[in-house]
Amino acid sequence: MPAWDLKNKAAVCGVGHSPYGRRLNRSTIDLAGEAIRNALRDAGLERDDLDGLIVSFGSPIGADADTLAHALGLKLKMYNQTWAHGRFTASCIQWAALAVNAGLAKAVACLASISFSGFRKPMMGGTGDNEGAREGGGGHGEDPVYGMTSPGAGAALVAQKYFARFGATSRQLASVAVAFRKHASLNPAAIMREPITVDDHQNSRFVCEPLHLLDYCQINDGAACVIVTTSDRARDFKKRPVYISGMQGLPGGREEFIWAYPGFGTSQQEESNYKPGLQPVYQMAGVTPKDINALFTYDAFSILVWTALERWGFCGQGEAAAFTQNGRIELDGELPINTNGGLISEAHIMGWNHQVEIVRQLRGECGPRQIANAQIIQWANAYGDSLIYQRG
Repeated sequence: MPAWDLKNKAAVCGVGHSPYGRRLNRSTIDLAGEAIRNALRDAGLERDDLDGLIVSFGSPIGADADTLAHALGLKLKMYNQTWAHGRFTASCIQWAALAVNAGLAKAVACLASISFSGFRKPMMGGTGDNEGAREGGGGHGEDPVYGMTSPGAGAALVAQKYFARFGATSRQLASVAVAFRKHASLNPAAIMREPITVDDHQNSRFVCEPLHLLDYCQINDGAACVIVTTSDRARDFKKRPVYISGMQGLPGGREEFIWAYPGFGTSQQEESNYKPGLQPVYQMAGVTPKDINALFTYDAFSILVWTALERWGFCGQGEAAAFTQNGRIELDGELPINTNGGLISEAHIMGWNHQVEIVRQLRGECGPRQIANAQIIQWANAYGDSLIYQRG
């Protein structure tokens, strides 16, 4: 049976978000309502036009789909939810693309609404950690038996391995944080807008060595929403449609470690010479990495940008440290990355704020941080999921 051809069959027709900030003193239901309302307004839709909902939800930091459907007065034909992890962002949008093309819904809101500032219990690996209890220690590679009690510990393990294996340095890694803060300085929605230097990065304290404070993402409140419909319907809405040209699901197994690609040699991975080849997302979209005008990736920690670049073939194994130097990933560089400032400087909305920025870039709505003539933008993570968006 031939594969279902979904290239350019679904589109984003509306995006919106709430304010981002620390201790906003607003419920996650309230934040979600504002994000959905703004996305509906962006698309030119009314609340009753929305008949699907997919939520990235993690108790107790977020709002669940059941609660949102009741509290916001939605009339849904289908809904679903995942755990609150950035590695499920692309999955939610992929499910929405499938749903609208299967006739299960006409317009699906995909979103996350979170309040980290109101969360006082350990995030992963400690007593009272509800989410971490579902896996062997936690969802980010934590293993409390060996002292790995935070997401940053798993990322630091990868950074140490990368430095040792390829001879890279923390000073080189600073280029990621510096670039993203430069982008955030042009973004009025960003939490951290004050420019930083490489020396600022190096002088910031270690949190989990070798990662400095400025290698870490923000901890904040906020919500962001993306509305997905069929491409045929999207052409009749208020804004230019942004087509979903390629999709690649989230892989799993012994060779996968959340912060690194197969063959990297962390956790249960073998250590090998990794050669990604032309991955399915590119084949579906009919493009190669050289055709991508900008890359967006989950940047809870700066090292993830390096492993994502290598996983997706933008550079060879061990070459990301050099690739990210000299402004190459900045707005005027060869491959702009996370032009909103990313989780590191704009806000941690589990990557949903990145999806909003991608759509606005492809519509030409980003003002001083606009990428010239942006046509094709990729969301691609260190852990193997991806979306390719194309301007309508």
